[in-house]
Amino acid sequence: MTTNFVRSILKSSRFTWGGFLVAMLMMVACDDTTADLGTSLIGQTDNMIISTDTFRVATRSYVVDSVYARSTIGYLGKVRDPETGGYVVGDFMTQFHIFEDFEFPAADSIKSRENGEIIADSCELRLYFKSLFGDSLTTMKMTAMEMGTAMNEGTVYYSNFDPEKEGWIREDGIKVDKAYTLTGSNIRIQLNDSCWDKEGNGYKNYGTYILQSFYKHPEYFKNSYNFTNNVVPGFYFKNVAGLGNMAYINMVQLNVYFNYAEEDTIYEGVTTFAGTEEVLQATRITNDKRVIKTLAETDTCTFIKSPAGIFTELELPVDSILAGRPGTVESHEKDSINLAKLVLQCMNNNTDSKYALPAPKRLLMLPVDSLSSFFENGQIIDYRTSFLSAASTSSSSTTTASLSTFTFNNINGLITAMDANRSSKNWNKVLLIPVTVTTNSSNQITSVTHDMSLTSTKLVRGYDYDDPSEAAKAHAPVKISVVYSRFK
Repeated sequence: MTTNFVRSILKSSRFTWGGFLVAMLMMVACDDTTADLGTSLIGQTDNMIISTDTFRVATRSYVVDSVYARSTIGYLGKVRDPETGGYVVGDFMTQFHIFEDFEFPAADSIKSRENGEIIADSCELRLYFKSLFGDSLTTMKMTAMEMGTAMNEGTVYYSNFDPEKEGWIREDGIKVDKAYTLTGSNIRIQLNDSCWDKEGNGYKNYGTYILQSFYKHPEYFKNSYNFTNNVVPGFYFKNVAGLGNMAYINMVQLNVYFNYAEEDTIYEGVTTFAGTEEVLQATRITNDKRVIKTLAETDTCTFIKSPAGIFTELELPVDSILAGRPGTVESHEKDSINLAKLVLQCMNNNTDSKYALPAPKRLLMLPVDSLSSFFENGQIIDYRTSFLSAASTSSSSTTTASLSTFTFNNINGLITAMDANRSSKNWNKVLLIPVTVTTNSSNQITSVTHDMSLTSTKLVRGYDYDDPSEAAKAHAPVKISVVYSRFK
């Protein structure tokens, strides 16, 4: 791509301002530098001047105690980050989905009985993991706990929510310890010991409780809400021992086994209630706060660590971008901002471990004051005040290792929005947040959630012009590149 393409548009009798912007967008997309853009285009039209400028961006690590925790993945386990020595623990709670107007077979067809009463032959929980981090052979231990209070659709759950501390676990409910490894595809937890409901009625096992509840109160099984609030509020899975892996649980099944008859033939039946995206699921994350605090105070770089942990905050030099940096001849008060581009460079992780945490795959740029509302309201990236960047790799000039970069193109709309809304002390500040993005068959983004998997990276830190620290003098600044235009 050369400037000849742009010149041809500028000289064309059909030239429009919109056409010029398209040309500029295409050129910047093809060329990562804007240093010579202004001089190459100035004078190519009788009534317009194009110029470029760069400005330093100050950055810092931003400690986040918790994040909006609802997701389709539950995280279970405990790992140690070999780079920082910090521990991360994942526990999660889930509810179970039931189809509308669900029914078990007719009561008189059930052949699994004891003293004439309907029973379940067995009952179990299965935790299927989509993937894992760490050593799959490491033995871990968890406790599966029956919840006494159901999660509510109208309540917001963050990753520091503790169902035990909040009294959501049934004191006399099921508590099953389970030792496991992640060598298979799921973790199996048997629920075959005797149990009691809230009224003190005893049952052979948990499956028997579910079966008998249906035949006594079929209305409790009309939908997921009735089922959750009257029969099975959910389960909480808590790591209690072991260190070395984290399971990314993508589905939980509650299976009830029984025998039933149809036309003189006896069948072995199983009914499955699944923890899926149709019902609530939330992960509790516990980070090593001492380590997080130490990392955030580091002045030579910024960190991004998920789940929760640390984001990176950027303070955009909006006033300088709009008017020109104080003490310089260049002024932009009469200029229009056509493009603004920011490139952030990751630093090498020098940890010699095969279990070093990977860098995040995607970062969301979001105004600081929108952190809660964006995720709680299920908002989608609009490329005006929220922007997405996927990691790209490039070779370092001083080493053969590949380094990740995150590039945010065309954030000029964000500069304009910040200028129009200066009511907050954070009016010109944004966060970089690791996210998971879901798309449909047309590759359109349908949801953006916090990345709750284990990731970590260091970013080259940015300093403003007035920072007197040695770190500011020793490191190359983070810069935002801006393309301007104005009529003569």
